[in-house]
Amino acid sequence: MFRRQILRQSRAVSETLTASPQLRRSPFSSATFASPRPCIPASYSFRTGQRWQSTEANKPADEKAAPESEQTKAPEAKEDPTKQELEKAKKEIIDLKDKYLRSVADYRNLQERTKRETEAAKQFALQRFATDLLDSIDNLDRALTAVPKEVLSETATSDASSSDANAAAASESTSEASKHLTDLHAGLMMTEGILMSTLKKHGIERFDPLEGEGRRFDPNTDEATFFAKVDGKQDGEVFFTQSKGYKLNGRVLRAAKVGVVKNS
Repeated sequence: MFRRQILRQSRAVSETLTASPQLRRSPFSSATFASPRPCIPASYSFRTGQRWQSTEANKPADEKAAPESEQTKAPEAKEDPTKQELEKAKKEIIDLKDKYLRSVADYRNLQERTKRETEAAKQFALQRFATDLLDSIDNLDRALTAVPKEVLSETATSDASSSDANAAAASESTSEASKHLTDLHAGLMMTEGILMSTLKKHGIERFDPLEGEGRRFDPNTDEATFFAKVDGKQDGEVFFTQSKGYKLNGRVLRAAKVGVVKNS
């Protein structure tokens, strides 16, 4: 009886072992026993298994790259729009100030240029009229130089001697032609003096290269019409004035036509 019970128990144990996947052998007998399954929740076992693992490995690649892109984009996103508008306004102010200063400088230059042009127009308004008048002045000058100086000197000496001698004798010695000539010369001299003083008021002045001790030829104010050999003078000196020159407010209105020495 005892043996039958043992056999039954052994058969039941063997059936249970064949049915369960996990087996355990007893060191004290040849019979095998099934180890009981631990009753631990699945969530607890999953957490304990991942406790000693790195969480970075389980994260996807997008989640890893996200912090870097967020860090690079952070300063751009943090810029204040009011600050951007302020910088833009400052740039506009600088541009407008530059344009304003340029326009002021252009306006001042225009004022100065207009002032110079008006002054030049006032100074040289008589240039055309004076140029046309110079021919008449030249003819008057030629008429004055046409009278010989000897005739004028003789008339002067006769007037001086008439004070010592009788008036009848003086009137007989002097001819009426020479007297009229001297009177005409004196009138022309007075006319020329008044005319030149009037022209000088308007800035027109006459110059003669032979006035004083003479001078050398100046191409800025003189025009050489011919060259000739003259003893006692050096090359380039003016020895004859064909027509005098004129200036209008310091500018040469007409150059003097002269003869220049050329001995070589």
